[in-house]
Amino acid sequence: MPGGGQTPMGGKPGKGGKGFDLENMFQNSMGVNTSVNVIDPDNIKDRFSSVAGLSGSKIEIMEFVEFLKNPKKYTDMGAKIPRGSLLVGPPGTGKTLLAKATAGEAGVPFINVSGSEFVEMFVGLGAKRVRKLFETARNKSPCIIFIDEIDAVGKKRDGGGGRGNDERDQTLNQLLVEMDGMGTDENVVVLAATNMKDSLDKALTRPGRFDRIIDCPLPTISEREDIFKIHLKPIKLSAEFSINEYSTRLAALTPGYSGAEIKNICNEAAILAAREGCDSIVSRHFEDANDRVLAGSKRDTMKLSPEETKRVA
Repeated sequence: MPGGGQTPMGGKPGKGGKGFDLENMFQNSMGVNTSVNVIDPDNIKDRFSSVAGLSGSKIEIMEFVEFLKNPKKYTDMGAKIPRGSLLVGPPGTGKTLLAKATAGEAGVPFINVSGSEFVEMFVGLGAKRVRKLFETARNKSPCIIFIDEIDAVGKKRDGGGGRGNDERDQTLNQLLVEMDGMGTDENVVVLAATNMKDSLDKALTRPGRFDRIIDCPLPTISEREDIFKIHLKPIKLSAEFSINEYSTRLAALTPGYSGAEIKNICNEAAILAAREGCDSIVSRHFEDANDRVLAGSKRDTMKLSPEETKRVA
């Protein structure tokens, strides 16, 4: 081998020859990016007042705000600050919004990642992302890490019976190690969201990691009314009813709806009114929007003949 630690082709050892850098191929050619999205406290506008419903969930998560604002109050009593909390509930119930509002109330940076971001086709890159995430969090302490859809990386391990999920298992192991390695003085809280709690590995949900399970259920009728009041404010309503009357009527029409579906109904009603050239949105638009969200768009091309209608009936 020529002097200077180079290969006969002129490249450095382990780089695959001159002009061929394996690490750069993974990071650039394959689009791998280990940067972490950090939202500064000044850019977080969400507060608990902007989260309609989830009254019980807000009470439980409020304690994390106190942990971040005044940790000495708890450490002086000999208590350890919880590592994190798992937000569990159906899709669209406001888990991400609640986590962001917690950071806004505490006035700390918010680091938002998705569980799927850790899953890569190359072994070791998912674990590298996890190390980078917690390194950034320690530098920004106190802060909140939020891992959305954690079931993408935190599913139960198969105990070595198969090798198809080696990369995911290594990434999960790294996440467990990082959560164990956080000191009580680092003031980093990890929040995670999932709608498949039963599929998570038991090592994630044991005390010392995700200490608390916070349920984020579908809203009740009174909570749906509060959610409608928020989403009806920016749209142009007719004078047919007041915003409170609209909210009460619509909440009764939408049992079992999530906050995301309620927002979609308000948006669909505004689209229908604009499509028809109306000056404002009336109750009929909300009823049509509800039908669209519930059953899909109306198909006028599927008209049945009288004979077919009689046979179907």
